[in-house]
Amino acid sequence: MSRNFNFGFIIFTCLLMVSCFDPSKPNYQYFPNMYESVGYETYEESKAFSNGFEMQLPVEGTIPRGWIPYEYEDTNEGYDLAKTNLFSPLKKDEKNLSQGKELYAIYCAVCHGSKGDGQGILTKREKFLGIPSYADRDITEGSVYHVLMHGRNLMGSHASQVDVKERWQITQYVMSLRENLVK
Repeated sequence: MSRNFNFGFIIFTCLLMVSCFDPSKPNYQYFPNMYESVGYETYEESKAFSNGFEMQLPVEGTIPRGWIPYEYEDTNEGYDLAKTNLFSPLKKDEKNLSQGKELYAIYCAVCHGSKGDGQGILTKREKFLGIPSYADRDITEGSVYHVLMHGRNLMGSHASQVDVKERWQITQYVMSLRENLVK
């Protein structure tokens, strides 16, 4: 009898607890800020930090991890300096050249042509005119890289589309196209 009574009491207690649950009011939260965080506006005034702002600015002179600063400015002087002083850090091998060829086909051949003769599909359709052949230009590794980085004349920058290594691979391929055209 007492066993049935204990079993009945447990069932009654469970039913009582479930019947008191209100889905519109969640259970007690121990640390409510973890569940419902306080929203802060970027650079909003706050007492959390000594400078009075919520978000901290990076220390002056620091650079993001993995980012390599490009020291040549987007000016004619910067172009000339890059042309004479900038050289590819990549090894000239078949792997880099073939990767450069693939990237060139994606980003460059539309205007410059697959041979670098300035006869890309957009030039043939007269969407862009006056794209020179690499044979007609006095270009170096540094000047090609600089133009990929900052753009020049009608050509825009490709820095947001290709990373540092890819720019150097494209540069290697452009220089090989130029050698083939000049022969």
